[in-house]
Amino acid sequence: MFRVILYLLFTVIIISVLRGVIGIVARAFGSFLEPRPARPAAAPGVPLSGELKKDPSCGTYISAATSLKESVAGQTFYFCSKECRDKYVASLAR
Repeated sequence: MFRVILYLLFTVIIISVLRGVIGIVARAFGSFLEPRPARPAAAPGVPLSGELKKDPSCGTYISAATSLKESVAGQTFYFCSKECRDKYVASLAR
């Protein structure tokens, strides 16, 4: 009688472990089979790539297409904001 109870208990433990392992494997394969969500579209007018220029005032790198451009003594500078542009131009005036 004790042997039968031990076999039943052992069978329940084995089945529980197998169900857990099968569940983990099924979730792993299920994540590969799910369709991936589409990437959100980029905001219109903002380039996804391009040349980066360094703002001489604050040192931030900014896309040449979206930056503020200022020509000083025949040289073009690229700025991230109006404040940085004004600050740089004011420092040249000194």
